[in-house]
Amino acid sequence: MKDYDESTAFLGQWGRFQQVVFFLLSASIVPNGLGTFSVVFLTDIPRHHCLIPEKNLTQDWRDAIIPIEVVNGKREQSRCSRYRLDVVRNLSAQGFIPGRDVNLTDLEQEGCVDGWSYSKDIYQSTLVSEFDLVCSDQWKPPFTSTACFLGYLVGSFISGQLSDRVGRKPVFFTTMAVQTTFSFCQAFSPSWTVFTILIFFNGFGQISNYVSGFVLGTEILTGDVRVIFSSMGVCMGYAIGYMILPLVAFFLRDWKSLLLAISLPGVLYIPLWWFIPESPRWLLSQGRVEEAEAIVRKAAKTNRVEAPTVIFKDYSAHDDDPQEHLNVISLVKTQSVRSTTVILCLVWFSLSIGYYGLSLNTSRLHADPYISCFLSAAAEVPAYMSCWLALKYFPRRLSVIFILLLGGASLFLIQLVPETLSELAVALEMLGKLVITSGTSLIYAYTAELYPTVLRNTAEGVCITVSRIGNCLAPFLLQLRESFEYLPYIILGTLAVVSAFAALYLPESFGKPLPQTIQQMQKRESMKCPCITRKEHLKPVVHLESRL
Repeated sequence: MKDYDESTAFLGQWGRFQQVVFFLLSASIVPNGLGTFSVVFLTDIPRHHCLIPEKNLTQDWRDAIIPIEVVNGKREQSRCSRYRLDVVRNLSAQGFIPGRDVNLTDLEQEGCVDGWSYSKDIYQSTLVSEFDLVCSDQWKPPFTSTACFLGYLVGSFISGQLSDRVGRKPVFFTTMAVQTTFSFCQAFSPSWTVFTILIFFNGFGQISNYVSGFVLGTEILTGDVRVIFSSMGVCMGYAIGYMILPLVAFFLRDWKSLLLAISLPGVLYIPLWWFIPESPRWLLSQGRVEEAEAIVRKAAKTNRVEAPTVIFKDYSAHDDDPQEHLNVISLVKTQSVRSTTVILCLVWFSLSIGYYGLSLNTSRLHADPYISCFLSAAAEVPAYMSCWLALKYFPRRLSVIFILLLGGASLFLIQLVPETLSELAVALEMLGKLVITSGTSLIYAYTAELYPTVLRNTAEGVCITVSRIGNCLAPFLLQLRESFEYLPYIILGTLAVVSAFAALYLPESFGKPLPQTIQQMQKRESMKCPCITRKEHLKPVVHLESRL
């Protein structure tokens, strides 16, 4: 069979059909950008201290009942203890003055047995203030993020294989509905446990929707447009949603209102079912030639071009046997495919834990969490632009290695910056975020280019599944800074450098058509040197691409 891109070349690359698919699929990713990092605001911890229900206290004792502690060199009120209320009540009734008549350090302390009082300077309410996720329950906020990423992990694994079996389009729209429904239901959670269960399924829908939409777009679009879609289209849709998030959160400072607001846009995408087609590539891989031709003919009519009498004239079921039902085991059956899969999984893991670790760490960039979130989101725009340039002009393997080394170096250097140059440390962290974000986008494209149509979504799903282990660990990785401030940066930098050396053994896909079969994939040899030269007769971009 002729190459798919060659068979459908008569459509052109940027007709009305491609424009509709490009913009609708890119727009469908905006809710993902809104939802992914909503946990930054939902689980943020407001300033708090023990609630003092006793009204029969003098103002001096009300001001003094919360002990003062030194945290990171600063004096602040204790968050989890108070002086015993019955003792303070007696001292207040007798007219004693704290600090003058009574040495406060001699008083016995107790926990927050009456609950907590939360500051409303920034938030009206968060998940933390709603369910008192502080002190002995302080592990619950990071675990909430982990539960969402566990949903990412399961969704990546299941949806990839399901999409390869039943189709890209059904999985895309089904998981979009899952994402919207569970995000809406989260706002009515009666407890933290229920919220955590719902956010798991929300995460399942988010990543499944993203990956299915990405693969659908990369298989329908061709040439330069495919590169732009995968590196700029879906990624910019994600970044736009991410940048809108702090704006929405700024005006809706109640966690329930925020959840309702970010869930409603999903309803607007229901009509897309009638505008976005199934992937003709996938239909061909299943032997459904007539359906694939029908979609391409409709596309030709939309683009106002004439289709040939027979579009896929040399198609043979032997090329892509629909009865073969390749699955995840096929990724490790042969040595060449297995080594590619293992290395890609390592690279995905390193990029993912770096991306989410730095993104969840944005509260340290600025005192205002809304500005912090926006800065982190804004860094993604130049990241995706650089990714697009890399995909268009540079070999994939060389780009991945450069990104990993630069990201690792910037994170290592943070610990060498003196405290007096805190702005430089922030700049290095943002450079690391920018570079790793670019790599996260590029690796979607690279992976999709290396695997054949019959395994593409499964391979993407497995790699993303491994990367989601990094997502799950990221919230707790940040807790290591309590032991040593720079330990998270050292771990992330080390992973990036190790992955860069492993990437030396990956095959190159730049300037080559998408493989349709396992046999075509196995014919690609790993380069001995990352600096490869593109063949002169090949165009700059004949592939697909990118990114979550």
